[in-house]
Amino acid sequence: MAKTASICVIIAAKNAADTIETAVRSALREPEVAEVVVVDDGSSDGTAAAAKRADDASGRLNVVRFDQNKGPSAARNHAIDISSAPLIAILDADDFFFDGRFGRMLAEDDWEFVADNIAFVDADTASQAPQRLQQFAESPLFLDLPTFVDGNISKRGVRRGEIGFLKPIMRRAFLDKHGLRYREEMRLGEDYDLYIRALALGARYKVIHSCGYGAVVRGNSLSGTHRTDDLRRLYEADRALLTSSRLPPEAAEAVRRHERHVRGKYELRRFLDIKSQSGPLAAIAHIATHPAAFPSVAAGILMDKTERIRNPGGVSVTAQGNGLRYLLSAPAK
Repeated sequence: MAKTASICVIIAAKNAADTIETAVRSALREPEVAEVVVVDDGSSDGTAAAAKRADDASGRLNVVRFDQNKGPSAARNHAIDISSAPLIAILDADDFFFDGRFGRMLAEDDWEFVADNIAFVDADTASQAPQRLQQFAESPLFLDLPTFVDGNISKRGVRRGEIGFLKPIMRRAFLDKHGLRYREEMRLGEDYDLYIRALALGARYKVIHSCGYGAVVRGNSLSGTHRTDDLRRLYEADRALLTSSRLPPEAAEAVRRHERHVRGKYELRRFLDIKSQSGPLAAIAHIATHPAAFPSVAAGILMDKTERIRNPGGVSVTAQGNGLRYLLSAPAK
C-alpha cells in the first residue's frame, strides 16, 4: 500500500492537559495521517487548549469539545462521524506513537483491522522509551474470534496483559457497511466489544509484532479503574452478541467463557460494594438471595487473599527488553 495520508487518528480526552500535547504531536509526525480529531470530553482543565498547542499548522488537527462528559465511546463515535479519512486509528490521550508506526502497519493490504505491538512505559521514563525500544520481527498472524476472546480473559499477576489493549487501524468502509460503532453506554471494554462484533461479521484482524504504540502506565489512569456497573455492561455485551449472532460453536463457547469470567468479577465487586455501603450482614443477605453468585464471590476472595500472601507488595511487572514491557512477545530482529 502506498504511503499516502489516509488515516484519521482519534483521541478522546478528559482532563488530559498534562499529556495531550505529546499524544497529538506523535500523531501529526506520521506522514500517513490525514486528520487528527481530538474530542475534549467535558474536561475541567485545559485539555482543549493543550491539544491546540501541538498544532503543526498543517491543517490536519481538529479539536472539538463536549460541554458535559459523555464517555470515550460517545467521543470516538462523534470523531468518526465528523471525519472522512478511509482508515481510523485510536490513540489514548496519555499515550503516544513511536516514529514510523503506520508505515509498517500499512505495508500490506490484506485486512479490515490491523494492529501492532504495544510497549508499556512508566510515566517517569516515557521520554526515554524511543531509545530503548526493542525491534521485533513482524511475524504476522490473523486473530479469529475464539483466539481474540480468550486473549481478553485476564490473568492474575499480569497487569494490562489482554490483547483487547491492541490499538488497530480500522477500515471505515467496513464499519459503515455493517453499521458498527462503539456502544455509548459502555465505559469499560468498549474496544473489545467493537472488535468481537466485527470479527463475528467476518473482519480479517491482522497483528504484526513490531512495536509502534507506547502505552504510558500511571497509577491513576482512568483505564485502570472502573465501576461495578461497567462490568455488568461488559458481560451483557457478550450476552447480546450470543443472542444476535449465529456464531460457530467454538466462537460461541469462547464468548460464554468471557461472559462467565466478567460476570464473576462483577459478582465479587457487587458483594464488596454492598459490604462497604451496608455492612457484612447485608452482603451475606445478598448472597443468600443470589446463591448463584456465591462461587464467584468465594473464589474471588480466596484469590485476593492468596495473592497478598504471594505478592505482599502488589502486582509486579517484569520488564522485557531494555526496561520496557511488551504486550506481544516475538523473536527479535
